[in-house]
Amino acid sequence: MDRDEELLLAVLNSAPVVDGRPLDGLDGTAGRELARSWGGTGTANELAQLRRARDAIQSVIRENDPAAVNELAGLLAGTARTPRVTPDGVMWELDAPTESRLPVQTVLAWSTVTTQLRGRLRACANDECNLFLVDHSRPGTAKWCSMTTCGNRMKARTHASRSRP
Repeated sequence: MDRDEELLLAVLNSAPVVDGRPLDGLDGTAGRELARSWGGTGTANELAQLRRARDAIQSVIRENDPAAVNELAGLLAGTARTPRVTPDGVMWELDAPTESRLPVQTVLAWSTVTTQLRGRLRACANDECNLFLVDHSRPGTAKWCSMTTCGNRMKARTHASRSRP
């Protein structure tokens, strides 16, 4: 898994459902720690923008929502990427306000993953789960965020529903 994919999944999966209750991992200490672990500031403004990015990306993935696409475009407003040539090749530097950098990097990570792994970024097939996965399986048929949790639950439910008279 590359860095863009790790960042994207960390942000997308920061809103899990635990015991039937949705949680927001971008609130409070957990949110500040997540942001700082990815080079962010952890300020309330940054977390609010990161939440906007997360919610919009989730809506695009789940519903292909045009309003969410506009929200993502709004998050990128006022940012630029400029090339810098080095002996190792061209490096692209992000020019964005400090508190917008991590949300913008998240949107750019979503774009990279979506482009490079077309159709492989998806929501977990368990309707009671709010997590996402990037399918690296050869046939591209992975459905669940985790086979040990959601996969087994869904297979057990399917089996039970077929077994009942």
